[in-house]
This record gives sequence, C-alpha cells and structure tokens, in this order.
Amino acid sequence: MELLQGRIRDYAWGSRTAIAELQGRPVPSDGPEAELWLGAHPGAPATVDRDGSPVSLTELLVAEPAHWLGERLVGRFGIRLPFLLKVLAAETPLSLQAHPDAEQARAGHAADGERVNYVDPYHKPELLVALSEFDALCGFRPPAESAAAIAAFGVPALDPVVAALRTGPAGLREAVRLLLSWPKAERAGLVADVLAAEVTGADAALVRGLAVDYPADPGVLVALLLHHVRLAPGEAIWMPAGNLHAYLRGAGVEIMAASDNVLRGGLTPKRVDVDELLRVLRFEVLAEPVVAPVPVAPGVVTWPVPVEDFALHRVEVAAGGPGTRLALPGPRVVLCRAGKLAVDDGVSSVVLGPGQAAVGTAAASGPLVIGGEGEAFVATCGLN
Repeated sequence: MELLQGRIRDYAWGSRTAIAELQGRPVPSDGPEAELWLGAHPGAPATVDRDGSPVSLTELLVAEPAHWLGERLVGRFGIRLPFLLKVLAAETPLSLQAHPDAEQARAGHAADGERVNYVDPYHKPELLVALSEFDALCGFRPPAESAAAIAAFGVPALDPVVAALRTGPAGLREAVRLLLSWPKAERAGLVADVLAAEVTGADAALVRGLAVDYPADPGVLVALLLHHVRLAPGEAIWMPAGNLHAYLRGAGVEIMAASDNVLRGGLTPKRVDVDELLRVLRFEVLAEPVVAPVPVAPGVVTWPVPVEDFALHRVEVAAGGPGTRLALPGPRVVLCRAGKLAVDDGVSSVVLGPGQAAVGTAAASGPLVIGGEGEAFVATCGLN
C-alpha cells in the first residue's frame, strides 16, 4: 500500500466545513469543497509520490496495467480503474440527474460527436453511504402520491400534470415531460403560484426549500415525483441507470463506476436535454430507495449492488485487537474516516489518519490487513 493524495473539486454547491474537518484542516475552508476524488478518473486523478514528485494514478495504470490492475480487470474493463471513490459534501442541492446504462452510454458516445451528453462510453451507477444525516431525492414514488401532492397546491395550470399522474406509472413519462418542457417565460410564474398556496407539510417544505435556490426551475416540482429520503449515518442509496435523483444536503462516501455521463433534469443552470433524459429514464416506481448495511464479518459491513465495477466495505477496528483481514481483490483504495489505522497488503504498509487514503495494486494478492483503531472505507472492483 502507498499513500494516495486525492483531488478536491470546488463545485459551488460544496460545503466549507465537511471535507476540511475530515482532513483536520482549518474551517471554514477558503471556498466550497464539494468532492474529494480518490481514483484514476482523468477528470481529477489522485496522485502517489514518486521520488518526491506527485504522479497521477492514471499514468501509473497506463505504464504498468498488469501490475496495477491485473489481467482479469484489464480484460474486463480495459486499462482503467473501473471505480471512483469520493467523499461528497453538499451544502446546497445538486441537479436532478440520471445516468445511462452501459449500452446507452456506448451508443450515445459513438453518436455524440460534440460530447454534450456522453463524454465517455461508460455507465455510471452509484452508491452513496451517509456520513452525516443526508437528504436526497431518489427514484419515482407512487404516482398517486405525487398527484395528491401537486393537486394540493391548487394551481390550475398543473391540472394536466395531475391528470397524467392519476393514470398510474404509465403517466410518469408525460408528467415529467410536461414539467421539464414548461415554457421558459412562464416558469417563474408557475413556481410563484405554487409558493403562494397556503399548503403545509413535507411536500410544501421541500418545494419551498428548493425554490430558494431555483425560483424559476420546474425541477422544484419534478422533485415531488420522487422519494424524499433522509439517511442516517451508515444508510445508503443505490442509484442504478435511469434512476432520477438529486443530493440535497449532507456528507457521504460515494462509490461509482468511473464515468462522467450525466443527463440533467432541473435544479441547475446547466444544459437540460429533455428528449435525451426522457429516453434514458426508467419510469418505474422505486419501492425502497434506502439500502441498509449488511454485516459480512466482525466489524465489517457492505452494501451489495448488482454491478461488477465496484464494491464498498466499511471496517471498524477496535483498539488492542489483531486487526481485520479482508480477502478482497486488488486494486484497493482505502479511506480512513476516523482514528489511526495501519493498512498492510502484504507488500507494504502505511499508517493513515482521518481523511487520508492509500492505494494498493492487483499484484498484492494477499489479504488486506487493517490494524490500529478507527474506521475505514475500502473500495474494490466487484468482480467475483
């Protein structure tokens, strides 16, 4: 194992405290810190030290693919780390968005010569595990609930949306299309009419909260079609392809397939391609958006997901014990959440404090041993 220096992305919605506190830096930070990237994605590759100079993990994978990735991963995914581990810290809402499946991504990338929708040919399923209380929108809820929520505002212009939702799941597509295609000149007035209604409750509070940042965005009403979940630390949400979602507030550890393909649907000043989003979305009710941790060994839990690109484990190590042994294949990325941990892959070991990370190669085929006292997240490929 060797130390891995992550890259911080300063998106405007980021927190000025969460990542800095994790890493033991002064707070507030100089500006928003939205994500800490711990991987080899070309958009912001993490680095390791080579003779006193930082070298990107991407460069190392290309130079020695068999050593870093192993023949099996190269054969399945090519010369690339198929997963990206992040710490995410949202102070204000992110955009409503969805991601394509693998076939859609390949076809879209081949056809999208200007790379406005498909910047790479990979899918982007995601798993987010809450580190703090975390608010999110995730997946369509039963259309009858959404119809009642929107009808309660008593805005006649929204009657066609309500009517579509009352037809059941088949009407979800039309409801989303109507809202996202609303004439731009009328959007601020529509949101203002909704806000003027004397309605209370969770749905009204959600709309009013989102409208603070997006007073002319129909995405504040699309939000009413989705589950509004509040995760406790350790709970997770799984976001497969075609699942409309948005993070609202909180800190979490996120692992995903290494891709930048995002189709936005509102709550953003960025481009929204309604037709392409409608083509990618899965208009199905998500029965249960929250994923509970599953124990797999003493002090070790995981959140099973049906993809080969990644797997995530959380390890809690008690002081004075023999440490935790994990028979997980390399390459492996380890993030220390708390405490002081010694991480050994049988080739070399490193000591990590909060917010520090390490990476090990596929050539280190022995078990990963984590000792000391504290908590860590371990990211690996999900190939069995």
